[in-house]
Amino acid sequence: MVRTIQAEQITQEVAQMCKEAAYYLPGDVFAALERGRLSEKSPVGREVLDQIITNAKIAKEEDRPICQDTGMTIVFVELGQDVHIEGGNLNDAINAGVAKGYNEGYLRKSVVAEPLFDRKNTQDNTPAVIYTEIVPGDKLTIQVEPKGFGSENKSGLKMLVPADGVKGVKKAVMDIILHASCNPCPPMVVGIGIGGTMDRAAVMSKKALLRPTNVRNAHPEYAKLEEELLELINQTGIGPQLGGTTSALAVNIEWGPTHIAGLPVAVTICCHACRHSKRVL
Repeated sequence: MVRTIQAEQITQEVAQMCKEAAYYLPGDVFAALERGRLSEKSPVGREVLDQIITNAKIAKEEDRPICQDTGMTIVFVELGQDVHIEGGNLNDAINAGVAKGYNEGYLRKSVVAEPLFDRKNTQDNTPAVIYTEIVPGDKLTIQVEPKGFGSENKSGLKMLVPADGVKGVKKAVMDIILHASCNPCPPMVVGIGIGGTMDRAAVMSKKALLRPTNVRNAHPEYAKLEEELLELINQTGIGPQLGGTTSALAVNIEWGPTHIAGLPVAVTICCHACRHSKRVL
């Protein structure tokens, strides 16, 4: 049986998700900030974390953006093979939802239509960056991830070779983190993609940011690497913007098959406002 979902429903849901993601910090991220506040050794770091936590509370209570940079909208879609979209194109419906949400929510429009010469603002934060995967079933899962560019600009990619191994991966990640320093508005959430191709690793690193900060990778060796990298990052002294021991709240790794000659490593850094929202239709 084919299940029909109206394009207009998708638009309405995406619009609401954009506002929710901008206003409401996910519970796991908020809890991680509170844990960081308790363990932070620097008085200045504790003060910064107090301000970040207060800001998140005000944003939630007053339906206001957590940050003025409401991001470029990344959308991950899992489309059931038994779903039929009626009344419009899926991508068009999503982009209409982004435009509606950013306009209704008074969210900053940050997207330019052409990146190098004219750089004219599209005025509605579209087009979104949409990744669609066809999956079994009759459900449509949509995850919206607004990505601010203070942290995006400090993300990076390293094309390693298999001989570099775990040591090389750690060095690659830490080189990117140390280069970023305090610029991505830490404490950070660090998404890492290992494997695939250059582009696939980058997408995996973005998707890694959707996983709750308190959930480790199901593969024990990758879970251990997540913990080791988090410890290394928190030993840098970067801290919450002005120095301290809470440089990152979590390191999330996603991995995938790759070529026998390759070991791509992509690192997407997210600021403390690790925002996302999810719907299953």
